[in-house]
Amino acid sequence: MSDKAAPRYPVTPGDFTTAEYGVTPSQTVGPYWHIGLPWKDGPDAVPEGVPGRITLLITMIDGEKVPIADAMVETWQADAAGRFAHPDDPRGSATPTPAGFRGFARAGTDATGTAAIHTVKPGELPAEDDTVEAPHVNLGIFARGMLDRLFTRMYFPEDTAAHATDPVLASLPDSQRTKLVATKTDDGYSLTVYVQDNDPDGVETPFFEL
Repeated sequence: MSDKAAPRYPVTPGDFTTAEYGVTPSQTVGPYWHIGLPWKDGPDAVPEGVPGRITLLITMIDGEKVPIADAMVETWQADAAGRFAHPDDPRGSATPTPAGFRGFARAGTDATGTAAIHTVKPGELPAEDDTVEAPHVNLGIFARGMLDRLFTRMYFPEDTAAHATDPVLASLPDSQRTKLVATKTDDGYSLTVYVQDNDPDGVETPFFEL
């Protein structure tokens, strides 16, 4: 046997600073996101005082039915007119409605597992095949132990007619659709997100692959 042990990992000869490498593997998320990801107005998709501002309360519950106190929630959505201030909007970029709306927010959960986002209710969105998506907010969920973030949606309880024709809700069984519909509160809406349930007919929230 050689006295020189083989390298544990493959070695790329030459100048490693110019070598081409692929995407690095996913890593577990947190709780270290607290170090650099939050910022002062992160939870505010619209500033305080903007007409129509509402508060979304997203509560995270784990597989043991325990609140997740160190998770992070990101939201992104259309504005109140159902438009995006971005050139990728097929209708063209539009000035946000209301003024000051940025469409993206980020907040951590507290001891009850709840993150608070301040935003406006979005408008309907055109979808493929001349269908229309009901007003909704997209949620990205980060928590310790997850290799990849989870994606889901929050819909609004008063839009039952629009829910009936929403193509995303239509892709789910009837029993799963109600899990994405928020509850009205005094100053906005609340939704409980269950990240896991071993019972296939249990409370686990539907998540989507993007």
